[in-house]
Amino acid sequence: MSFDRRNLNRGGCTIRLLLIHADKISYKATQRTKVAEDIESKEDSMGDCLVVFSSVEKLDELNATGVAEAAKNSIVDVLGKLKETRVMLFPFAHLTSSLSSPQAALEILLSLEASLKNDGFTVKRAPFGWNKEFDIKSKGHPLAVLSKVICPYGKMECDFLCPYCTNPIKLQDLSSLRETLPTS
Repeated sequence: MSFDRRNLNRGGCTIRLLLIHADKISYKATQRTKVAEDIESKEDSMGDCLVVFSSVEKLDELNATGVAEAAKNSIVDVLGKLKETRVMLFPFAHLTSSLSSPQAALEILLSLEASLKNDGFTVKRAPFGWNKEFDIKSKGHPLAVLSKVICPYGKMECDFLCPYCTNPIKLQDLSSLRETLPTS
């Protein structure tokens, strides 16, 4: 299979975040998948919080630490604008078609969770690898629903520009991952 740059428009380059400023979110884990983590409780909720739906993509594996840090900084920026201190991290594979490995995704989410807690935020995380039913009541203001794309690179050299931002993607990085990128 040959690599085609047009495939980048279908994802594969970044962690994706859907941020919802919520009056309340509650969830119930209903069914394990083959990659589910062990959990103590199947249900939880949080009020007056920022819900962070997240999908970790394949290229994020190349810089897991940097991606987690960039995601944290983006979330902290939004929390500051909202004057909010509570976060519900919600793994949500449905934001991309280019998922990372389950191990990498969980590593990045756990790092993000720990980093936010270390910065003094109250953080809960919905279980990884579980099908979940959930209820969410969004607040109705201009910043209540935001979409963020976090690039796995900092300011590095590039062979061409990422279609999502001005940060680079190196062709040699893609060549090792091309078997897992979508082709159509």
